[in-house]
Amino acid sequence: MSKRALILVEGTRSNGPLYVKAARRLGLHPITLSADPTRYDYHHAPERVETIRIDTDNLDALIRECSRLRASYDIAGITGPIDSVCATVGKLCRHFDLPGPNPESIERCCDKFTQRRLLREAGVPIPAFRLAADRADVQSSAAEIGLPVIVKPAVGSGSIGVRLCRSADELAEHTTNLLDGKHIWRSSPRILVEEFAQGPYYCVDVMGSEVIGITASDFGCPPHFVFCSSNFPAPLTDSNHKRIADVSLSCLQALGLGWGPTCIEFRWTKLGPVVIEVNPRLGGGTGPRR
Repeated sequence: MSKRALILVEGTRSNGPLYVKAARRLGLHPITLSADPTRYDYHHAPERVETIRIDTDNLDALIRECSRLRASYDIAGITGPIDSVCATVGKLCRHFDLPGPNPESIERCCDKFTQRRLLREAGVPIPAFRLAADRADVQSSAAEIGLPVIVKPAVGSGSIGVRLCRSADELAEHTTNLLDGKHIWRSSPRILVEEFAQGPYYCVDVMGSEVIGITASDFGCPPHFVFCSSNFPAPLTDSNHKRIADVSLSCLQALGLGWGPTCIEFRWTKLGPVVIEVNPRLGGGTGPRR
């Protein structure tokens, strides 16, 4: 009988080892496909993991590699912990007739402008937003919404390129950094300008269509958003917990999600829970564990 394997497309230093441990606990052999496996230090002893260097942006190459692996392994599943590969994982699962997320839904979710448009159309509470392609667009969008605003790439993860802009000078500086600085764009620049929703931060972990738990977190000093502490379970009343959970499920319905993990970020404003972002994956850090 062939050894059963779990294919991991890319990984993270934070929760990547948890994927590996979970696979082994289930009796699966973890195999990581990565453009640069050296980025993940958990692949070194004692957590040695089989790794294969491959262009993970090339779907055809991934299909060929997984087909090759099927000659030696019974592939139990294919997954990936970062936004840039979530849709690719869905396409691989569909190709090999494995359980997995809907890739079209994932692509819509990972485009933050499209995500917000769909949430707004479904009546989900979100901050005001505009899409910008150049400096003039960013400035006019910020003027329409009113400072302070959040300025960030329309596609990306890990809070890369995300900044609170409280003045015209900060807005101009960050726009220059995004358009002329070191930010790496995977396509033509598209910048999201958002109202700064102020209030306590909560993150909801969902598996399938079930809310698993809610975490409360605090950030360090602005203008960047770096977590400094978290509290799980979040100290919420039953009523407020239900309000956040209900809005979370409305997000899934609006975006066509509902398979596997989803991480939904909120701010509790004076108007109640407002959705900041929906991510079709586990949270980026080592979240609550049972």
